[in-house]
Amino acid sequence: MTSLVSERSWLLDPGLLKLVHQCRRLIRSEFGVKLHLTEENLEQQLAEYASKTRSSHLMRTWATLQEKVPQLSVQTERAGSEEAPKRMYRGQEIAEDTRPVTANSEESEEDPPRKKKVIYRGQVVG
Repeated sequence: MTSLVSERSWLLDPGLLKLVHQCRRLIRSEFGVKLHLTEENLEQQLAEYASKTRSSHLMRTWATLQEKVPQLSVQTERAGSEEAPKRMYRGQEIAEDTRPVTANSEESEEDPPRKKKVIYRGQVVG
């Protein structure tokens, strides 16, 4: 526990604590997740949500916090280098496509049958 206290001594600075509270408030409003100051991986979670956010205000606040506390950027780089980069779209991770690929399009020239019937202007279409 003493190592956690020595690592987080920067939280005793009121200006930095205000930035952390601001990040937590913005994360709670956007993602609905309440982060606590006593969590072991608070820095990694803050960095993770800051990378996923659409809020420019949260991104600026996190960047300001990283500028003032250089050890945060070192910790987040170390945590980020462990994982393979994920495909993202608008700040959200894209799920991998696990459907089987049919490469024999030359053999089946006909369209596959429709799964549901389509009604256009009261008439069943094709």
